[in-house]
Amino acid sequence: MSRILVIGGYGGFGARLTRRLLVAGHEVVVAGRSAEKGAAFCAGLVRCEAVVADRTNGIGMAMARIRPDLVIDAAGPFQNCGYTVPEACIAMRIPYLDLADARGFVTGIGSLDKAAKAAGIAVIAGASSEPALSGAVARKLAEGMESIAQVEIVISASNRAVGGASVARAILSYVGKPLRLWRGRRWGVGYGWQELHRVRFAVSGQPVLRRWVALADVPAHDLLSAMLPGRPAVTFRAGTELGFQMLALWLASWPVRWGWIASLDRAARWLIPLQRLTRRIGSDCSAMSVTLRGGRIERNWIVVASRGDGPEIPTFAAAILAEEILAGRVAPGACDGAGLLMLDQFEPLFAPLSIAHETREREVSPLYARAMGTRFDALPAAVRAMHEVNGDGGAAGEGSVKRGSHPLARLIGGIMRFPPEGDYPVHVSFAERDGKERWTRDFGGHRFGSELSQAGDGVAERFGPLRFVFDLPADETGLRMGLRGWTLFGLPMPRALGPRIAAREWQEDGRFRFEVNVRLPLIGEVVGYTGWLDAEPAPAANLDSARLETQLG
Repeated sequence: MSRILVIGGYGGFGARLTRRLLVAGHEVVVAGRSAEKGAAFCAGLVRCEAVVADRTNGIGMAMARIRPDLVIDAAGPFQNCGYTVPEACIAMRIPYLDLADARGFVTGIGSLDKAAKAAGIAVIAGASSEPALSGAVARKLAEGMESIAQVEIVISASNRAVGGASVARAILSYVGKPLRLWRGRRWGVGYGWQELHRVRFAVSGQPVLRRWVALADVPAHDLLSAMLPGRPAVTFRAGTELGFQMLALWLASWPVRWGWIASLDRAARWLIPLQRLTRRIGSDCSAMSVTLRGGRIERNWIVVASRGDGPEIPTFAAAILAEEILAGRVAPGACDGAGLLMLDQFEPLFAPLSIAHETREREVSPLYARAMGTRFDALPAAVRAMHEVNGDGGAAGEGSVKRGSHPLARLIGGIMRFPPEGDYPVHVSFAERDGKERWTRDFGGHRFGSELSQAGDGVAERFGPLRFVFDLPADETGLRMGLRGWTLFGLPMPRALGPRIAAREWQEDGRFRFEVNVRLPLIGEVVGYTGWLDAEPAPAANLDSARLETQLG
């Protein structure tokens, strides 16, 4: 029998973990700020005692007195938290793990690796749904895939699965704040609790859940990109069950993004009482999904927990790793939990609960391949590769821009955000979702984008209220785009009033080359640009790092 000290052991997730460790036969000491709450929790539990201490007050003395075989930090939040507890564990040669999902805390734990190895103990950060479970699922789904373009992770908690004040503080710490994301084959910026999406969770035998989720700042954004083949783009979204809560946080994120207020940290004191008022609303179902896309394959793992069993899932990785550490099966050193566990190790913990999970695979066809049919296969290799978009992609190269001299041409070019005339480094990001592709073209920091979708055997390209439908004449020399028609705010417009667009793509010296020219009746040239791209970005793709660091503050 081992003695385990659990910091936050009577809290939301800590209490569930403590009970799980007690059932496994361990002796557990729960540490927290309240003697009364600790004593009330331990009352009636065998081999459970309470101590007043937290990670900033008295935990070192408690560890020295108790001399546990393992310390688990389940308290949170870990945002802006130092390594006081794991450093104390190293000094006392006590193994350590935590349920952290704070990006900086988890990804930085390797700074303690040398000291942990010298002490002969394991120090593990992130033994929770994220990144330990998400990492195990992603690695399982990646088996047999040569290259992965995109990973999407989504977690939606039941409204009755109250995480407590620490979870609220963790979320509010990054709402509206810039987040560093690897997308389009380079680093870019997203914003906390934005990119609001509605997702569907469906597992056989379970009710279908439709939930709103938004961008969260978690370790997977760094860890999975580096871990999986092809260095995929990673997007993690999370959400509460109730749509009005999600909408309220999304709206509140904008003043932070615009710099009107520094953060929403102070909102925690009223957010928790408001959440308690709505606790009876909603269901007892929580869900999580992990989706990988690469080549022409999409694989998805989804889990739905009902009857209030969802909050048990974040404790599974810690329970498994506690047994592994105590059995001496984890090598000394400090690391994150993303690569330590296999998905089948979670199955015995899923089985006795109301938790159902499934894995699915489907073949996907890129937009241009669907539209062109067999003609797509006849394209030059470089052109074909540029349009093999499944989830996320990017290309880098060089380009030249010419702008029309007519005043109206300049006005229209400015409205469309076309770059000024000149020579530029070029980057194009491709993001595919629900069969549509978003192309973001970056000419030396001047960005403009459009959305492409299928239109019969052609494609439609949308720039705001403008939508242009193109035929795609093609052969072994390359691809052209011929304007078939156009609409404004969905209304068909006369061809005679429309732009004259000449666009072609071809292969030259093994490279993808492009040329686009846009003219208007009576006005003449609006913009023309030409250049080349490589599907794999050159090292210079990070040339925007200085601008990125400025955005990240």
